[in-house]
Amino acid sequence: MNSEVVASSSKQDEQQPASSKSVQTETVQKVNLLGMSRPQMEQFFEEIGEKKFRAGQVMKWIHQFFITEFAEMSNISGKLREKLEKICEIKAPEVVHRNYSKDGTRKWVFRVGDGAGSLVETVLIPAEHRSGLRRTLCISSQVGCALDCSFCSTGKQGFQRDLTPDEIIGQLWVANYSYMEEVPVAERERSVTNVVMMGMGEPLLNYDAVLSSMRIMLDDFAYGMSKRRVTLSTSGVVPKIDQLVKDIDVALAISLHAPNDALRNELVPINKKYPLAQLIAACQRYITKDGNESSRKHVTIEYVMLDGVNDHPEHAQQMIKLLKNLPSKINLIPFNPFPHAPYARSSRNRIISFQKTLSDAGFVCTIRQTRGDDIDAACGQLVGQVADRTRRAEQWKKKVEEQHVIMRSQG
Repeated sequence: MNSEVVASSSKQDEQQPASSKSVQTETVQKVNLLGMSRPQMEQFFEEIGEKKFRAGQVMKWIHQFFITEFAEMSNISGKLREKLEKICEIKAPEVVHRNYSKDGTRKWVFRVGDGAGSLVETVLIPAEHRSGLRRTLCISSQVGCALDCSFCSTGKQGFQRDLTPDEIIGQLWVANYSYMEEVPVAERERSVTNVVMMGMGEPLLNYDAVLSSMRIMLDDFAYGMSKRRVTLSTSGVVPKIDQLVKDIDVALAISLHAPNDALRNELVPINKKYPLAQLIAACQRYITKDGNESSRKHVTIEYVMLDGVNDHPEHAQQMIKLLKNLPSKINLIPFNPFPHAPYARSSRNRIISFQKTLSDAGFVCTIRQTRGDDIDAACGQLVGQVADRTRRAEQWKKKVEEQHVIMRSQG
């Protein structure tokens, strides 16, 4: 054979594996174990030829000891650790901004997705409780929100996409880890006591990812949270409330904000599709099971207090009539103003008077303490400052300015 041909053939043989390796490196994407529920992880381990009990071991390392390096998982064989290192990763969303308030509130802005990505935020609120210090984490489920409630900063940023389970549970992972970055692994303890799916987005419109994430929160191999300490808050997606009752037992909160359909149509537009009668009936079904009261003892009613809009005495009386047959606790929320918002916060006296009317009628009614004002802790505010990638906020600003012009011309 010609020596030049031999040399050429040899050179091609040397280049081929390198080329194949390059292509393989580009196409292989590691599996992120962070957002896998236990059944999903058990199936994964069986698919790679391992015993499914390995899933529980790895979940504990991830969610209870907050370890992201397989080399540190000491009760797993070296061979398996090497295998996992090649095909898996444990990756939380990137933190692009964090701020800790002097009152103990903590807030993070996460970048999700590839490249420049999109931004979501998470807020942790501490509070003293009779059982000890409570740390409640408010988790986002979507990038932006499609529902466009008129008083909500997030809605003005538009909807971009749903979050994946690892992006949702990653918020809880980061919040816990923030308290133990310097704590030895063996001494680490989960610090977040309560979770509310009440951040950016409508959780029931990202149903599968939210359900999977809440199952991880409840799993004893992960966060082991009580079902009473995991709350899903919805603006009122009635069919999904009925589906939720079949799939998982967690606490339910309703973003009500108005006691009659006319006003709620204005404040919470999804009410036009699922009006109050349908929503309250769904709530009643949620706290019963097979015709009997289940472990879901009540529904939490969230009601933001808007000055001169929904805080009149007649609104309190309408609330009493609306909720009279629904076991519920009412949480009055002082409005957190955001740029160009057409609303103001109700006065302290008016909020207290509203609370008294409801309490005198027999309802458990509390006023949420405002926290984190120095770090823009209200949902959607900080992301709106860090990056506004849609035109909805611009359109909202223009609409508000036009309304102001009309009002000035009329008087």
